[in-house]
Amino acid sequence: MRSGLTSLPCTMDRLTALDNSCLYIENDSAYMHVAGCLVFEGPPPEYGEFVQHFASRLHRVRRYRQRLAFLPFGQVRLVWIDDPHFNLTYHVRHTALPRPGDDEQLKRLAGRVFSQPHDRSRPLWEMWLVDGMNDNRFTLLSKTHHALIDGVSSVDLATVLFDSSPHPVPVVPLEHDWIPRPGPSDVQLLASALLEPPRELVRGVRTVLRGPRAFAGRLREALAGVGAQARAGLQPAPPSPFNVGIGRHRRFTWVRGDLAEFKMIKNAVGGTVNDVILAVVADALGRYMRLHGERTDGVVLKAMVSVSTRADIEQGVLGNRVSAMWAPLPVGKTNPVARLHAVSAATTDLKDSGQAAGVDVLVRLTALAPTTIMAQAARLQAHQRMFNLVVTKACR
Repeated sequence: MRSGLTSLPCTMDRLTALDNSCLYIENDSAYMHVAGCLVFEGPPPEYGEFVQHFASRLHRVRRYRQRLAFLPFGQVRLVWIDDPHFNLTYHVRHTALPRPGDDEQLKRLAGRVFSQPHDRSRPLWEMWLVDGMNDNRFTLLSKTHHALIDGVSSVDLATVLFDSSPHPVPVVPLEHDWIPRPGPSDVQLLASALLEPPRELVRGVRTVLRGPRAFAGRLREALAGVGAQARAGLQPAPPSPFNVGIGRHRRFTWVRGDLAEFKMIKNAVGGTVNDVILAVVADALGRYMRLHGERTDGVVLKAMVSVSTRADIEQGVLGNRVSAMWAPLPVGKTNPVARLHAVSAATTDLKDSGQAAGVDVLVRLTALAPTTIMAQAARLQAHQRMFNLVVTKACR
């Protein structure tokens, strides 16, 4: 890559507009973690051994040794740079549960860990080794900022850091002694940011000139999707007991579901596995609301459902490759078959409308906007009640 102020130095990688928005909308009571709790059978590894395991594989995930670079006044879309003070033991941590070491204690620990923000002066991830569990088990708590990964890339990352075989082949690092690359100067950051919008425009013009017919077709689809998204935005989510002011503390819990059972229901009644999951969520929310004296007759909540736009060739690429659609949750329907049919019909219409494609277009257009406008737009959207809750999955 050419040197000088006209290009992005090879020592840093710019965040996308969507990755940046995950930082802009974060506040003292809402943290943008992608978190998980993984429970394993068998005795836990020794902490030192576990740290060495991570050290042997970090060359596969460069972003895990990179931190954010900032400039005053937020005039630059943030970039990742190598952290010259990277300390693996800060990120790979060790703790234990007191006796009896049951699931309830693990849930409380996870809630405390996930209620803490990341230190933005360091790489934005943590991995906690938790021993002291009963029934010959141990746990890993994973916490990574959404600016670094989305749900699908978190699954890809797990395949890099872990093995599916109990007797894995040892990994030989490509570099024995990691040396951080020098970071860019403030002048380089600012100059590169100022030149980024013109470069985006040039790339767009080249795309049009290379395939005008294909571009025209994609433009028609994009405009239809933007229209569908605009219509959805004109219909705010209804009031609910879930949309209230929140504090910084969290509870973490889980319920067990059988994927084979979901598939059996889908095959018997119709729809997709995702439709079955949304119908189950709608049933749980409706039961909760009625239990607490809330009226649910005719009430339809709105869920933001993430839609992966990650191509097969992008497997293993970090960052966010997602769009979204607003799916209705008919919490007032108590008949399970009728509820699933309603959800399935609604999601089919949403897919046909191209709403997710419209969201993707709007996200891409933000790459041309000044950083301050991007930040204000992200915060404004976070305060609008376009949906009541988020329903997502992290599997392929």
